[in-house]
Amino acid sequence: MNLLLLAIAPVCIIILYVYFKDKYEKEPKRLLLYNFILGAVVSILLTTVIYFAIDMVLVLNHTSIFQQFIRAFFVVALTEEFSKYIIVRYVAQRHSEFNEPFDGIIYAVMVSMGFAATENIFYVLESGYQTAILRAFTAVPAHATFGILMGYFMGKAKFSKNRAQLNLMGLLLAMLFHGAYDFFLFIDFIPGIWLGALASLIVGILLSRKAIKRHQKNSNFRV
Repeated sequence: MNLLLLAIAPVCIIILYVYFKDKYEKEPKRLLLYNFILGAVVSILLTTVIYFAIDMVLVLNHTSIFQQFIRAFFVVALTEEFSKYIIVRYVAQRHSEFNEPFDGIIYAVMVSMGFAATENIFYVLESGYQTAILRAFTAVPAHATFGILMGYFMGKAKFSKNRAQLNLMGLLLAMLFHGAYDFFLFIDFIPGIWLGALASLIVGILLSRKAIKRHQKNSNFRV
């Protein structure tokens, strides 16, 4: 039970943080929970199916930097972010409650945190307390930044004539940061290279804070 709580705690903290940053027009809690569950179940299942299909046709050398680049960006990052993207795009973005740019951030974060919760539970229950603490400050916040960066552009897209381009930009930016984070971890046979993952996480957090502030400033409901 303690391990399960440790796995879920950072997810809950991030959700509360982003929820209270939605200052001017809160989203219905039931709808937020619905998107969280879709992220926790549907995104995970879709990702698993795609991974299974890829593994049947693609075998990558774990000591090849180039092949680990392919794995990080075009297998893991693209698959996972796409599985989140389609929920935000075809469920949240179409809903009438999605009525200001900030909603792109909060719904994308809910989907991402659903995904991160399921993933984190599996990792933590398998590997224990050390993994729980490490992931609470790395992988879980990383998923949050991917969601915020994706949601920033998807929030803009809902109210723009360039919806397709902005939606795609959100997906590509999330994929870029996710791929960079994983790539430096995948090539950990190079001493000290893991610092690149930490650097990409820090940049992602800084950009995420700017994205939140910008959509707060541009809220339709700001008086």
